[in-house]
Amino acid sequence: MADRVTVIGWDGSPLTAAARSALSAATLVAGAAHHLALPEVPSGAERIRLGSVDLAARRIAQHRGSAVVLADGDPGFFGVVRTLRAPEHGLEVEVVPAVSSVAAAFARAGMPWDDARVVVAHQRTLRRAVNVCRAHPKVAVLTSPGAGPAELALLLDGVHRTFVICEELGTEREQVTVLTSDKAADHVWRDPNVVIVIGGGAPAGPGWLMGHDTPAVRDWVLPDAEYADETDADRHGEDDAGTVPSAGGTGAGQSPALRAAQLARLAPRVGDLVWDIGSGSGALAVEAARFGAAVIAVDADPAACARVEAAARRHHVQLQAVAGRAPQVLERLPEPDVVRVGAGGAAVVAACTDRRPERIVAHASTRDDAEAIGKALADGGYAVESVLLQAVELDPDDWSERERSVVFLLSGRRIGRAP
Repeated sequence: MADRVTVIGWDGSPLTAAARSALSAATLVAGAAHHLALPEVPSGAERIRLGSVDLAARRIAQHRGSAVVLADGDPGFFGVVRTLRAPEHGLEVEVVPAVSSVAAAFARAGMPWDDARVVVAHQRTLRRAVNVCRAHPKVAVLTSPGAGPAELALLLDGVHRTFVICEELGTEREQVTVLTSDKAADHVWRDPNVVIVIGGGAPAGPGWLMGHDTPAVRDWVLPDAEYADETDADRHGEDDAGTVPSAGGTGAGQSPALRAAQLARLAPRVGDLVWDIGSGSGALAVEAARFGAAVIAVDADPAACARVEAAARRHHVQLQAVAGRAPQVLERLPEPDVVRVGAGGAAVVAACTDRRPERIVAHASTRDDAEAIGKALADGGYAVESVLLQAVELDPDDWSERERSVVFLLSGRRIGRAP
């Protein structure tokens, strides 16, 4: 094992005395090409071009002497320190930090960043990073080749955002560009870069927890009265499934008890994309967004989509409403992680199984409809759970019955996928 391993962060500014001292004693130096070209790197030191950090770590572990690893920004923030300290390499490291590239990007933009989400986009995580950009008003994306500003913009199709793109921070070629996401796909961007993605609503004010806008209301689901303004226009109509919304409620299949059970089975989380098909008042869409997931609410009625957007603004969450009739409209939507089918029955459920989300939930008011939905899930390769839910709302003053609802809840978990 190397006698000493020092990880030096470099943000483009002159190296500190500690960094220069470590470099002058180094017999092995690992880093990117622009790091290895620094004049402080000893001419006699072995040089390793950093491609795979794992390979470099194995070489450092075999080295006898003093090793230095150079990295951009703060190497302990989504950087090489984690890999070098992994148990399989057994390396103990000293770290000389620098300003992180995320902090530098926000400084160049003149913006605070304690309320920002920070994500890393590789080709395997790009879709989830995009979902965070859909769901949150301020996101910093640490990009990589093949998962850069152009790819982010393409996957955000239909969602307007402002991009602050910071290329080659700390170098003579540093450049900061501000443009809308629909223009970013038309350019070729230099690596490395950081993209600040802004839009969709007002960022959170001063808080106590970095990057998290914790909901002011603790409930998973909110009372029907919270959606009263959005549901008044629905109370005398029928939804796509042919069921009549209850007077004073959020519509058929959207009682708080059922929504809570659906959310428990969907388990939406940050990085997920949720489809809410037949979104009605937007109650479940809003509540899924409160978990930090990206949400696309689909309804055949454009007026319902407007009410969903109003509900989202009222409850300070981000979502996208799409007007169109399922299953046809689903063909142009990005891939979902979990799906709630609130209208359309077995035909829509079958169309959703073709897109292979991890989980699908639906409900039915009759056993025949429940059996049809269960069959569609099973035929699509999903393990099926069926539950008959009965909820009775009581008046606590005299324990008389106010309202009763009975519904079949169907849920499917994609077979071959871990929970």
